[in-house]
Amino acid sequence: MGNVTPHTPPQHSPSPPMVAVAPPVGSEADPLSTLDALESESIHVLREAAGEFDRPVILFSGGKDSTLLVWLAIKAFWPAPVPFPLLHVDTGHNFPEVLEFRDRLVAEHGLRLVVAEVEHWLADGRLVERPDGTRNPLQTVPLLDSIAEHRFDAVFGGGRRDEERARAKERVFSPRDSFGQWEPRRQRPELWNLYNGRHQPGEHVRVFPLSNWTELDVWAYIAREGVPLPSLYFAHEREVFARDGMLLTSGPWGGPRDGEAVRRATVRYRTVGDGSCTGAVESTASTVDEVIDEVAASRLTERGATRADDRLSEAAMEDRKREGYF
Repeated sequence: MGNVTPHTPPQHSPSPPMVAVAPPVGSEADPLSTLDALESESIHVLREAAGEFDRPVILFSGGKDSTLLVWLAIKAFWPAPVPFPLLHVDTGHNFPEVLEFRDRLVAEHGLRLVVAEVEHWLADGRLVERPDGTRNPLQTVPLLDSIAEHRFDAVFGGGRRDEERARAKERVFSPRDSFGQWEPRRQRPELWNLYNGRHQPGEHVRVFPLSNWTELDVWAYIAREGVPLPSLYFAHEREVFARDGMLLTSGPWGGPRDGEAVRRATVRYRTVGDGSCTGAVESTASTVDEVIDEVAASRLTERGATRADDRLSEAAMEDRKREGYF
């Protein structure tokens, strides 16, 4: 395949917790909790898409939301294996902890993984390094090329409406045109949990099973289910430097610049992405419960607090989504 590396680990899968069969919502015997209702909705979306589309794929970054998406997919189709692969667009600027976690999760659950490496697109001239060194915006072309090469017609993403204004506009089933672009005016009504996946040949649909979750919901569910995460989501010591109100760390993406003093601090990451634009926050939260307390007190979403790529303009995310970004 050249630029896209398939990786199939050994097929062995430990048993995840089974989905509880609960009485109807609101029954006096056992009304569904918020987390139960969110889980049920997400599993419904996963199963609907699996039945409606021919070649779905899960976008996987190794972050908490895409990991939760995989966890829900395992539950949705248990005891059968997850019926579609994972797609990771590797910028080459990922945190080592995230890559190690990705490979371990894939091996433990017998998942199929396709890796699209931005380095390959840079090497053959289809992409050019940006002056600022960040590769986050460079993920769009490898993503769309991989979707076209593998003929994926449904692409699951871990986006949530509470993260950012452009993502709040998304429907659960969000069509993309033959160029992979998003047009808000093409959004379809979704009444009574009915989803319209109709699309023309060459188009695909982005599917967001976590649309109605919040960051706090995600962490509460992680606590309840014991969902594993990369270690950098929890407090650890790291050398950082301040830039544009964020704490960045040195890596293959460069930095610090002249005048940016490096210091050692106890930090954690609220989101993971390209190391050149993903900032840490000072924190002593070393357990899931401590993270939940911290998130509950926060007045900024994780992207608003720690993602430089969302600060480029008021409509930075919407502009990238129109181009085919996650």
